[in-house]
Amino acid sequence: MTTSTARRVYFNQLWLKDFRNYRGAELMIPAEGVILFEGENGSGKSNLLEAFAYVATLRSFRGAPVGALIRTGASEAVLRGVAQSGQREVLVEVQLIASGRGVVRINRQPLRRSQELSSVVPVIVFSPDDLELVKGVPEARRDYLDELLVNLHGRDATLRADFGRVLHQRNALLRSMGGIVRSVVGRTLDVWDDKLAELGESLARERESVVDSLRPYVRDATRRLGAEPTSGLSVGLAYERSWRGTLAEAVGAARHEDVRRGVTTVGPQRDDLIVSLGGLPARVQASQAEQRCLALGLRLGAHSLVAAARGVNPVLVLDDVFSELDARRSTALAASLPVGQTLLASAVSPPPGLPVAARARIVQGTVASIDLA
Repeated sequence: MTTSTARRVYFNQLWLKDFRNYRGAELMIPAEGVILFEGENGSGKSNLLEAFAYVATLRSFRGAPVGALIRTGASEAVLRGVAQSGQREVLVEVQLIASGRGVVRINRQPLRRSQELSSVVPVIVFSPDDLELVKGVPEARRDYLDELLVNLHGRDATLRADFGRVLHQRNALLRSMGGIVRSVVGRTLDVWDDKLAELGESLARERESVVDSLRPYVRDATRRLGAEPTSGLSVGLAYERSWRGTLAEAVGAARHEDVRRGVTTVGPQRDDLIVSLGGLPARVQASQAEQRCLALGLRLGAHSLVAAARGVNPVLVLDDVFSELDARRSTALAASLPVGQTLLASAVSPPPGLPVAARARIVQGTVASIDLA
């Protein structure tokens, strides 16, 4: 559970040039508490949250490609974020180039691996698109688990990348076979089968382990948000493999079908995280209000798990969360935000009791004002 004794991690500065709808912006914000970004829809509130999250994760939580992050008419965008991680001050500089490879530096040195950032400044993001975690396709839930694994154990980014490369190579070989197994190609396929089975089993075990650890935190978060008392139904999480027995056996049994279709049909790339309410799949049985509450509970549960496992409270980024919740759940969220820094964008008035440390007024791609509470 998040605690006040965990290592302090927070952003205190952000500088932008030609990012999204910002020609330029510079912010200095308080160390901790809720930093509220207010403004009309389309003013650029979410873009600022996206920039904060980008310098910590090197990806857009909206799934946007690099080109979409660069202001129209500009050839590049630059982001600089200063964060405090315990006793260490961290400067992250990102140059995004529309037609080439960008540059990332941490404390003026080239970044070697992207997972270094998650170990320094862990960030948990909730956005309106997170409804897909409950009602969307399995890929969204697999990505959620893998992102959580990286926040917990940076090494799992390498495991996922290695599995992805093997899967890509095996699929390319399957497509080249044209539905026919020839002896020489078959022996090559044996090699890829072995690698796929080894890495796939490891990735599935890591995901299963994190689901077991995550389950009580998600239940606690949804209970605090008021999901369970209303419905009287308990929240369940279960990892569902796409095969039975060992993956090596399943891959062997599926070979004929894989060759015929030109794609790998079993493995962790086909697995799912089953979210249930009262023992029934929340994807089809829960109301939309319950689904939104469950999606937020998944993010808050992940925050609590990372805090408990690593002894550090991640920065919590909440994009337009109050527009997605009813008044009762909005009030419950305001009263149960975790210790640490929360960056929150809202186009509606926040609920009473929100512990705001500072307010930033955003007007048409500019930071009009920042006021301490």
